[in-house]
Amino acid sequence: MSHLIAPSLLSADFLNLEKDIDMVNRSEADWFHLDVMDGIFVPNISFGPGIISQISKKAKKPLDVHLMITEPDRYLENFARAGAGLISVHYEACIHLHRTVSVVKSLGIKAGVVLNPHTPVILLENILPEVDFVLLMSVNPGFGGQKFIQSTYSKIIALKKMIISQGSSALIEVDGGVDLANAPELIRAGTDILVAGNTVFSSSDPVSTIHQLKLA
Repeated sequence: MSHLIAPSLLSADFLNLEKDIDMVNRSEADWFHLDVMDGIFVPNISFGPGIISQISKKAKKPLDVHLMITEPDRYLENFARAGAGLISVHYEACIHLHRTVSVVKSLGIKAGVVLNPHTPVILLENILPEVDFVLLMSVNPGFGGQKFIQSTYSKIIALKKMIISQGSSALIEVDGGVDLANAPELIRAGTDILVAGNTVFSSSDPVSTIHQLKLA
């Protein structure tokens, strides 16, 4: 399988959001990545189900909803109704992770688990057979435009070994500081999905930049 590209709308122009959505629709991107922040789990606030339901009316590709929030279980049905095609929750935010993942899947949505940079991948050993993908944060979550954390490569390699050893079909997604320079190495390490925000939306030709990321 060729790797997937998921532009992060957190870096889009919210005064011209429809224009940026149309650009992603036209491009070779595979998903829309949507970062939901509550100002508690991370030090920022972004948007919720209301905005996502509006995005879903224009988006022609799956909505990859990344919940950077406390108590995500309270809102899973709301995000499902808003149009999420994939929902990922943080390992660090879930008291009963297996239950949360099971609820996401019961809603007919692909389920992912997210790890912050400091969280070791070995903690996913028991939940890995249940998830469709794992999102590794390669920056500390909460803000776009941060510098890529180099230890992410070793985490990708370790996670890929776990996936293979368990016979899992889980994909590896990486979010934070992804650009044209490090994308090839991320793919070589075992990444299946690249999330790119500033790299895409600050580009003078974002469609071409997405194409270049697809070629990584």
